[in-house]
Amino acid sequence: MAYVLDSNGLSLAGHLSVPNRVGISGTAGLVLCHGFPTGSTQETENDRSYYDFADLIAKSLGWFVLAFTYRGCGSSEGEFSLQGWLDDTINAAMELNKNPQVNSVWLAGFGTGGALAITAASLCAEVSGVAAISAPSDFHDWVKDPDQLLQYSRSVGAISAPDFPQNKESWIAEIDLVRPVDAAGEIPQKPLLVVHGASDQVVPSFDARVIADAHGNADLRIIDGGTHRLRFDPRASAIIIGWLDQAHRLQAKEMPSSQYYTTEEK
Repeated sequence: MAYVLDSNGLSLAGHLSVPNRVGISGTAGLVLCHGFPTGSTQETENDRSYYDFADLIAKSLGWFVLAFTYRGCGSSEGEFSLQGWLDDTINAAMELNKNPQVNSVWLAGFGTGGALAITAASLCAEVSGVAAISAPSDFHDWVKDPDQLLQYSRSVGAISAPDFPQNKESWIAEIDLVRPVDAAGEIPQKPLLVVHGASDQVVPSFDARVIADAHGNADLRIIDGGTHRLRFDPRASAIIIGWLDQAHRLQAKEMPSSQYYTTEEK
């Protein structure tokens, strides 16, 4: 169903998939994060692939799944900034955590969304685990040529206001502060799935290995022949759903029952 997420006063378009039934002890919740647009940002929202994937996960696992559109994309308000997108990710996780039927919050993201999911997990104790797909280990390439990034962001509509950013230096500095590889090293206790295509021409699969190594306990999956567009690869979808189910069940067994909320307790 359609959902509007408030993120620092901005209204972000979204879709909330609801399980058919929820037991008395609740169920898990997942925030689904898309990547940086490769064409018009309208495609991010009009292409229902993420919403359809959210529905599939909700049906397969019996989870709540919130798929939202980052600021500057689709019909979401605001302009693109990496810090802003990180805020959106955290706010989405906290929003799902407010649901009294959700007993644990997980993040899954593609491309930039995957990198931000890892970073958000390092900043939010409420996040139980992360699945990062085709995620870059850092954003140094963006920092090296900020003018090209700014131009590209305008060309795809992620930035539409002519006077944004008002402080270009701060906008660039925020990008350099987001380091997924460092964030991965800060959450060795949280389950992490790293999925990458062996033939990814946008983000090399080396980035996936760097992230997994930094974490120390990550489940690394390199898909033979897979490209950067793993959202449309059924092998990746199967891996993500299977891993989420297994990781959640394992964590539930290891965690004291007092830490898993019931619908009455949360």
